[in-house]
Amino acid sequence: MPSRPAPPLPAVPNLRDAGGVETADGCRVRTGLLYRSGQLDRLDDGALRAFAGLRVGTVVDLRTGAERAAGPDRLPDGVELVVANVLGDHGHAVPAQLPRLIRSPAEVEQAVADGVVQRLFEQTYREFVTLPSAREAYAALFRRIAGGEDGRPLLYHCTAGKDRTGWASATLLMLLGVPDDAVLDDFMLSDELALRAFRPLVDAFAAAGGDPRALEPILGVQPSYLRAGVDHLRSVHGTVEAWFADGLGLGADVQERLRARLLEG
Repeated sequence: MPSRPAPPLPAVPNLRDAGGVETADGCRVRTGLLYRSGQLDRLDDGALRAFAGLRVGTVVDLRTGAERAAGPDRLPDGVELVVANVLGDHGHAVPAQLPRLIRSPAEVEQAVADGVVQRLFEQTYREFVTLPSAREAYAALFRRIAGGEDGRPLLYHCTAGKDRTGWASATLLMLLGVPDDAVLDDFMLSDELALRAFRPLVDAFAAAGGDPRALEPILGVQPSYLRAGVDHLRSVHGTVEAWFADGLGLGADVQERLRARLLEG
């Protein structure tokens, strides 16, 4: 079953519950504990009130410093903001450059036709596995999730909620025992939700003479992106449990806390 959408908040791209997925042994990832989304910089007073209804106590921002400066999160009072910069060691990776990438329709269309864009995204997903800043950021995120001391939900996000956020969700679901095909189904929800959130950019691209279909590999996701990261993880570490332990420094104790907190049934 795909992740359950969160209450609709048009100001927050790609917002949904990170739970609701079944594991291979018949358990279910709890809902109402984890949310995932794109950036939170467009919350007006009404949206802030709606967001407060989710009872989120902690927001983990996976974006670069430049992204945060361009669109700082706007949060209700009392919400803790934690910065975990996944691409701190590679701030020019494509997920951190989405607005810049689509300024020239002719260049975008050529890069997509040549497969350049797709290969860059696939390489970024491999870097999620081994880049020091990525390991540090994901370790901080999963440690926070495993803790959950205040009992309130946690939300994690990047710019579009599809790449850095998508990798976090995919690897967490893998650790919890969700089958690979269900992990991919959950990941691919961003293809629809992120593209919908970027509709103004798509419309502007079309008005400038571009083919909107050329933006799909940039503003959406493709199965090859996740496969590149997972294949690299398994090549380097063997299993997702070993990546958590050896790559992120999160041993069996933290992994068990994640399962205990997030699984039911």
